[in-house]
Amino acid sequence: MSLETLIDLHTKNGNDEPVKYTGKDFSSDQDVRWCPGCGDYTILKQVQNTMPDIGVDKKDIVFISGIGCAARFPYYMDTFGMHSIHGRAPAIATGLKVSRPELSVWIITGDGDSLSIGANHFVQLLRRNVNVNLLLFNNQIYGLTKGQYSPTAPEGSVSKSTPYGSIDHPFNPLALSLGADGTFIARAMDRDPRHLQQMLLRTNQHKGTSMLEIYQNCIVFNDGAFELFTDKKSRPREAIYLEDGKPLIFGKNKDKGIRLDGLQPKVVSLTDGTYSKDDLWIHDEKDGTKAHLLSRFFDQHNPADEFRMPRPFGVLYAVDRPCYDEGVNSQVEEVLERKGVGDLDELLRGPETWVVE
Repeated sequence: MSLETLIDLHTKNGNDEPVKYTGKDFSSDQDVRWCPGCGDYTILKQVQNTMPDIGVDKKDIVFISGIGCAARFPYYMDTFGMHSIHGRAPAIATGLKVSRPELSVWIITGDGDSLSIGANHFVQLLRRNVNVNLLLFNNQIYGLTKGQYSPTAPEGSVSKSTPYGSIDHPFNPLALSLGADGTFIARAMDRDPRHLQQMLLRTNQHKGTSMLEIYQNCIVFNDGAFELFTDKKSRPREAIYLEDGKPLIFGKNKDKGIRLDGLQPKVVSLTDGTYSKDDLWIHDEKDGTKAHLLSRFFDQHNPADEFRMPRPFGVLYAVDRPCYDEGVNSQVEEVLERKGVGDLDELLRGPETWVVE
């Protein structure tokens, strides 16, 4: 779609009054080509439904993807977008945000795209804190190339490339992001659309790199990988939803909680009279130490343990830190004010030259 067409769509009756968008306004005319039942459909729908609420003109929204099933995303969004190269979407998005800081830039990536060939670009983006939004679709498998294990596949995973079970230790995306000094770390799932919409809005509201991991089911090559957390029967016991300033409570009847014994989190009962809500861990999105503890609930899951840790969903960590893109532009403005506009020809003819004999 041309810029002129987008501008026409954004105005009414030839004036500058903004159109009130709906989710359908962000749906392109391209046929969606994912496997029937893929979790990507739900994520696409919730992103489209969320876009009208972020308060940004369509002409100022850009989706950039790498390679993988999720990377088809920009084709299906009626915004500007780019289907880029494997693992390099963060680098391209950084360049775009620095040169066009007024744009709302969204990165679409998968666990293979961002945590294998693109792992360096992923952590550098978080370290620099570029003001972009990154949606990491995690299905623990390479779907586009037909079922090899990915960097997030659990040990023992049987796939086309690991027929006897994976011996690789997997990445924990949230712990990795915290280790890279990310300023916004959150998790959602494809099969809880209401919560996913809330997390997309929080992702957009944060100033800096927002990393939202989304559990996404690959129905063909890794079906049911997250069923414990997505199934409505098991979800109350296996998942806990984080709310800033609220105690960590979960369970079918909200009968369990998490308290800290020093720095050791423990699941306790709220029905036997030993502990009450006042004894529980209160979630604080600005507490990095507790965020690291929450991210490690990922590694402690034992379905046979009645008091095992649930998997956290929501915002683990959110703090303010200067943004890389703003810093670059401020530095450029400062130098221009001090030295004026440079002369490239003069620079090339300057004293820093050598004659090779």
